[in-house]
Amino acid sequence: MSKARLDMVAHELRSPVAALSAIAAAYGESDAATRSRLVAIAWSAGSNIYRLLADTTMTSLRIGRVDVSRLVGDVVETAALRGAKVVTRREAGLTISGDTDRVRQALANLIDNAIGHSPAGGTVTVAARRVGASVAIAVTDEGDGIDPDDFERIFDEGVRLTSTRPGSGLGLAVVRAIAVAHGGLVEVESSEGQGTTFTLVLPGAFSES
Repeated sequence: MSKARLDMVAHELRSPVAALSAIAAAYGESDAATRSRLVAIAWSAGSNIYRLLADTTMTSLRIGRVDVSRLVGDVVETAALRGAKVVTRREAGLTISGDTDRVRQALANLIDNAIGHSPAGGTVTVAARRVGASVAIAVTDEGDGIDPDDFERIFDEGVRLTSTRPGSGLGLAVVRAIAVAHGGLVEVESSEGQGTTFTLVLPGAFSES
């Protein structure tokens, strides 16, 4: 495995490993219902770890029906377990034909990025809705914003716009790769001093009534 690929895998493992640590910390003081939910989240994190180690290409897909509404709730709940202030607004019945593990991976990267660029105590908002024939998942932070001149290069591997916050410059590159592999895209909206919104847009799979 090349160093670049190894760095990418190491980066992607951080989120599910952190989730397992948070679950372990919360499990002992939880009631039976909460423990059952924690086990389900832990299973998803473990599945992600196995997938990342077994298939390091990041863009290979195992296509199935993805319940995006549920997936968004799961990833937001996992982030909250780690102490982040993340809220969600999502429509019901959002589905795509895609890879659940990869979409979870992309969304976790967007949320981690938003948390890293928000001030202490800031709120990250995740909104999911249907837009025409597509599903749009928007992740908004309360950070300093991004200069429009940097909109394109922030998706390049290794690009970081600041050295004052931790990061490797790999997360957004992974998000875009996963979006493109699904036939989708990632959009960015930002104003300096007003926060940033990254929107993952994926082709929907809706039953026509």
